[in-house]
Amino acid sequence: MRTLFALFFLVQFNFGFGQEKFNVSAVAKFQKDLNTEYADAKTSPLLAEDLAEFKTLDFYPINEKFFVTAKFVRTKKEKPFEMKTSTDRKPLYVKYGEVIFTIDGKELKLNVYKNIELSKKVSYKDYLFLPFSDLTSGNESYIGGKYIDLRIPKGDTIVIDFNTSYNPYCAYNYKYSCPKVPLENDLNIEIKAGVKKFHD
Repeated sequence: MRTLFALFFLVQFNFGFGQEKFNVSAVAKFQKDLNTEYADAKTSPLLAEDLAEFKTLDFYPINEKFFVTAKFVRTKKEKPFEMKTSTDRKPLYVKYGEVIFTIDGKELKLNVYKNIELSKKVSYKDYLFLPFSDLTSGNESYIGGKYIDLRIPKGDTIVIDFNTSYNPYCAYNYKYSCPKVPLENDLNIEIKAGVKKFHD
């Protein structure tokens, strides 16, 4: 059984990290790089039969509405917990903070997490994991929700670009073990941004 660790190499693309203003070119690069990764047999999570026919992932149109500057609230004294996954694997995570933002006049809140083991690596010590689901999940988007990679901000705000949200590897290949989106990160709104579901 493959773990999701390979997925975290996505963070090295630095999609939107430190980006303070909406940048269509940055999102276009995210899409191009993701397609390149998925088309390469050495890095692709796709099953052999899907890889043979792969041309491009399906993305929502790039939309500035889903680029938000959120209030970042650090939550201290949180206890590590075993995050549920698509398999019996239970990696240790800790809730690191909350992000509060507004879309279409609606205030929304999500939790951000740190992977305990991954954070021991120097290059990932400031990495934050943002899993979420929304009203498109199970319809236009993958039923298991999507992920966004973030860095710990220096201040009390953090930029979140949902246009760079991507599917867990297990959306493409059952052999991967992927963290499940916690119930508290299910949004009662449609986030029509990022990667759509692969196929039915």
